[in-house]
Amino acid sequence: MIVYGIKTCDTCRKAIKTLGAELRDIRVDPLSEAERSRFFEAFGADLLNTRSTTWRTLSDEERARDPDALLEDHPTLMKRPVIDHDGQLYLGWGSATKDALL
Repeated sequence: MIVYGIKTCDTCRKAIKTLGAELRDIRVDPLSEAERSRFFEAFGADLLNTRSTTWRTLSDEERARDPDALLEDHPTLMKRPVIDHDGQLYLGWGSATKDALL
């Protein structure tokens, strides 16, 4: 099981502690093009965190760019965590994810 996120994210910390999983810090080890494509295929526009501080600092021109390119340039725009459990992807650490994994 891999938890994709950032080490300073409280939600990611809760998930890895509860699951006993490995964290892949996307700031240190950015997502590959294939990983981003897989995540967008699974979650679509929900993958981008449009309520984040990073999003609010972007200009309207930048926000209009391709979401994949935005995520490549600004990894912290990804909603966190993304959890890969035996090939099944989960987004966030809400009750639906907890019910599925615990």
